Amino acid sequence: MGSGTMSHINGISVAGWEAFRDEVRKDASLADRRPTVLARWVGGSRSRVEFEEKTLHIGGDGEFNAMQALLGALAACDVDLITLHAALLGLEVKDLRVEATGHFNVRAYLGLEAPGSGYTGISYKIILNAPGADDEQIRSLRERVERSSPVGDSLARSIPLTIEFSTD
Repeated sequence: MGSGTMSHINGISVAGWEAFRDEVRKDASLADRRPTVLARWVGGSRSRVEFEEKTLHIGGDGEFNAMQALLGALAACDVDLITLHAALLGLEVKDLRVEATGHFNVRAYLGLEAPGSGYTGISYKIILNAPGADDEQIRSLRERVERSSPVGDSLARSIPLTIEFSTD
């Protein structure tokens, strides 16, 4: 099944994404993104993260903490990436799970001497059920994850952080 034989695969408009990809080939700046999120303290360890008209709560009882959300962002990014590229290959995804795990130590977070407080390593496993996918298509999807995951790429390299601290 070619990608042009169905208009929507995996809930994705294949023609729309192919058209967008063609436009980006002509003008790479169309792919530029610069989101800004705002996190507001709600109370305790809970934050409300805002982006445009959307909100997400992180921290507090019963919610993902920031480090769990980071793993979740990686897993969700790759779910999005795989379902998109599977659709572009004409593959219907029946089931897809990404399990991410990592180790970190909270000593520095607690103000104690420690070399750092971030993840020391992250690993993840992708379980894909896409009936009819051949070895070449699976290889292509794996390559997309390894080379094209925005969150995975961000985590795999050092990104300069600039912090401005002010008081009201």
